[in-house]
Amino acid sequence: MTRVEEYRTTLRGLDPRQVPAYLTASSGLPGPRANLALLDAFGDVAPAGLVRDMATEADEYRRSCGTAALGRLVVEATGAGARSALDLLHDRAADSSWRVREAVAMALQRVGDARPALLRDLVASWVSDPHPLVRRAAVAGVCEPRLLTEPRTAVAARAACRTATDSIEALPHDARRDPDVRTLRQALGYCWSVAVAADPAAGLAAFADLAASHDPDTAWIVRSNRGKKRLARLLDADAPSPGDEDLAPGAHRSPT
Repeated sequence: MTRVEEYRTTLRGLDPRQVPAYLTASSGLPGPRANLALLDAFGDVAPAGLVRDMATEADEYRRSCGTAALGRLVVEATGAGARSALDLLHDRAADSSWRVREAVAMALQRVGDARPALLRDLVASWVSDPHPLVRRAAVAGVCEPRLLTEPRTAVAARAACRTATDSIEALPHDARRDPDVRTLRQALGYCWSVAVAADPAAGLAAFADLAASHDPDTAWIVRSNRGKKRLARLLDADAPSPGDEDLAPGAHRSPT
């Protein structure tokens, strides 16, 4: 039995009134790492009312647990219930806690596992949101390798990265110093590499277009992604080899 399975069993056996204290006691905080296995298990089995309560908790770990579990409610609920869960998840995307913001990405990935088309719709909407942290949630949520095996989701990830990058380029330079914009930029500094690696042929072409920009923040995003191993390998494979000067103009060898 895995740790997640053990936590599911324990949580199912607790009275809902006991769960908040159990989450706190087993959170792993304060410490270097929060208990993500427990967070996942809570998202699998917690009743909807408890999920909503935890998503509005003052305690950071409890709020993270509730937030990540909202993804299940978005998938399973209908009508007003689904809409209220989605509205709450949208609010948490701009939370002051980075742990809670990571939980939003996890929630979106739960949606993507169960309903890829719904995730694509959410990402397309959120990536144009006025708040940079909501845009950040969109790209962080969709740029997950396991989701990008679905070709349409891989396309959506590249489009989201491009739209979010363009949103930074559209800002005046003084607005780019805003911490939330910097957080968005940081996410794009690795999300592009995930999106490109999911579909190298189309991804490398999109990344080449990105690299042609003279915008300083976009240049930073390009440099950051080039330092990620998943992308560095692709760029090395795509680079001309000795003797390629003998190929026809504009031709190149295909990546291996």
